[in-house]
Amino acid sequence: MTAEPTHIRIAGIVRESIVDGAGLRFVVFGQGCPHRCPGCHNPQTHDFQGGSLVSISSIIAEIRKNPLLRGVTFSGGEPFSQIEPFAALAKQVRALPGKLDITVYSGYTFEELAALPGAEKLLGLCDYLVDGPFLLAERDLSLKFRGSRNQRYLDLNRSRLAGRPVPAAEQPPLSPRRFAPKSAFSRLG
Repeated sequence: MTAEPTHIRIAGIVRESIVDGAGLRFVVFGQGCPHRCPGCHNPQTHDFQGGSLVSISSIIAEIRKNPLLRGVTFSGGEPFSQIEPFAALAKQVRALPGKLDITVYSGYTFEELAALPGAEKLLGLCDYLVDGPFLLAERDLSLKFRGSRNQRYLDLNRSRLAGRPVPAAEQPPLSPRRFAPKSAFSRLG
């Protein structure tokens, strides 16, 4: 059996954001992106050798410092280029008190992620997905949590129940894990 990753390569973090998902969020920007979308607002995250290798435990320690957080967002770069480390981080977020929700951004569509080997390890731990590449020709600054009209803001819990992508409400309910098994709410000691 392979040990859980203990480190993740990141471009940086934002401790408090209101633009990367609903409510006050802690945002982890993964380093490395195969999409390299023209007009990307995070081009510094594209290089897979850039950024910093940091311990997952240090990120969790930072998240624990803010009791006002509604959730954690994984952005990029491309989080699905580091499935195992982001899944390990997501598991530890799930174990924190307060039932923080998890939003993940991906240049892959929901359908592409369903076919990507191993993607379910991370996708299965997330509540919301903003999917699809940023398309400069479809840029729209009026959209909540997205940069271009082709991108979708999906409720993954409802999508799992429906067996198809289900759009998220602009203001998700306060308890997004209502469809999750009770084991998803384990606590750290």
